[in-house]
Amino acid sequence: MREARLPRPWVLGLGAACLVGAACLAAFAWKPAVLAAMMAEFRSHQTPSALAFPEGLNVVLIGTGSPMGDKARVGACLAVVAGKHTFIVDAGEGANRNIQLARLPTKPDALLLTHFHSDHIASLGDIALGHWSRNRSTDPLLVIGPAGVESVVRGFNEAYSLDDGYRVEHHGADWMPPSGAGSVARTVELGLEPDASAVVYNEDGLRVTMFRVDHGPVKPAVGYRFDYRGRSVAMSGDTAYTESIVKNARGVDILLNEALSGPMVSVIEAYAANPSTAKIAHDIPGYHSSPEDAARMAAGAGAGMLALYHIIPPTASPLLYPIFLGDAGRFFHRQISLGADGMMFSLAPDSKRVRQTRRF
Repeated sequence: MREARLPRPWVLGLGAACLVGAACLAAFAWKPAVLAAMMAEFRSHQTPSALAFPEGLNVVLIGTGSPMGDKARVGACLAVVAGKHTFIVDAGEGANRNIQLARLPTKPDALLLTHFHSDHIASLGDIALGHWSRNRSTDPLLVIGPAGVESVVRGFNEAYSLDDGYRVEHHGADWMPPSGAGSVARTVELGLEPDASAVVYNEDGLRVTMFRVDHGPVKPAVGYRFDYRGRSVAMSGDTAYTESIVKNARGVDILLNEALSGPMVSVIEAYAANPSTAKIAHDIPGYHSSPEDAARMAAGAGAGMLALYHIIPPTASPLLYPIFLGDAGRFFHRQISLGADGMMFSLAPDSKRVRQTRRF
């Protein structure tokens, strides 16, 4: 019998080299496809997205959450796209990331604030930075709000002043014009009446109206109404039940109203391990709308549809939706939608149709 002979060293080396080469080819073979997918995803967020919005009045729910931790929702923020105009309403935590996912036109006409609770202004600085950095803007972001907005804007500008300087130095003034950094405030004074209102914008057939709501002891607090080409929406901001919404949202196609479920929050109060959490849960129902409150305001206003946002507490499972909505259906007999981040409502001009889709 012949003895088995071991492969010569050069054969082993050649085999090892072949294996390494095959591994390298396998490692790099996937890259073109993955890179192509990455570039397609990137381009989808860089396309001039105003062209992608249907004609008419469009509302994107950028953030439908609250200060409570919620994996599915960022802080309160809505966007309105009407023709060539874009407005953002409120700037809750995480809103700027979702604004990018929504592929909004990169240079909004203005950011509208409803009040100055932290969960409605947290992303103001990031939104202003995006307005500047993505547009080479020479003008700061316009922020419109009730009395007090100057103080908020001044504080954010100061907080971001060092960062602004870093970016000019790093990218150069041609790409980051110093004059475009930060934001500038415009105060709208309302009358003393509990249902006072004032037009804050009126161009190209788009009218935006600010109106007072009841979020006491937080004062001032306001909502907004948008009218465009025969269609209209109103958004409440934070408020308890108020006849001001019934009046100022009269006949809108959609009322977007915040909502807090009292029974669900009472469970948090009862079982909270932290006394501070229990105290907050006890206090907050009094200055928010329950789903039933929102339904009664929508019915009184004759709204075509009710969409709820600023959801308190988080409703992680659809199984909780009926519990959250409670008896809202008894008071409003038209469509009630529990809002989610990325949801979009499109209202074609001079019609009654509301098309609901996902923007992201």
